[in-house]
Amino acid sequence: MPADSDMPPSTFLDSAKEAIQQGKGLPPVHLWNPPLCGDLDMCIASDGAWYYQGSPINRSSLVRLFSTILRHDDDGCFYLVTPVEKWRIQVEAAPFIAIAVEKSELEGKQALSFVTNVGDRVTADAQHPIRVEVDPNSDEPSPFVVIRDGLEAKLSRSVFYQLADMAEEKDLNGQPTYGVESTGQFFALA
Repeated sequence: MPADSDMPPSTFLDSAKEAIQQGKGLPPVHLWNPPLCGDLDMCIASDGAWYYQGSPINRSSLVRLFSTILRHDDDGCFYLVTPVEKWRIQVEAAPFIAIAVEKSELEGKQALSFVTNVGDRVTADAQHPIRVEVDPNSDEPSPFVVIRDGLEAKLSRSVFYQLADMAEEKDLNGQPTYGVESTGQFFALA
């Protein structure tokens, strides 16, 4: 990873750190509308690894910092946003990877909670649905869960296998469908 001083512009990291330190929890990136500064040579690979100028970002604290100022806009693009800067980045599949799933009970209902590679935690519900995209060429499923504000995590293979083990068959519109329940919601897996 290049030195922080090589990150364009030099104030970007300082702005991001300041934005996070001002509030508790995640910064309100949905409220910030600075002008687009351009394209940043940053990519989140399909395996969840972050790259800058082709080199992996190995500092987990830096990846976590960037993940907190990430936004997915209506134009389908992903941006790193601070109150004063907005940089477009590339995301191959999803910005996060769900690396663990835990089954518990919440208000008398089964709840499935996911943990991402950057430390986010979310319980599948109506605002955080699980969905499965099937590749039309290979028929390979790609499962996702919404983490926040249109940002999704792709489920790791082991997490998807765990969900498959929990799956039950339900009759939906006259069709037998395999899926899982969380917080009273049914999510089809196939």
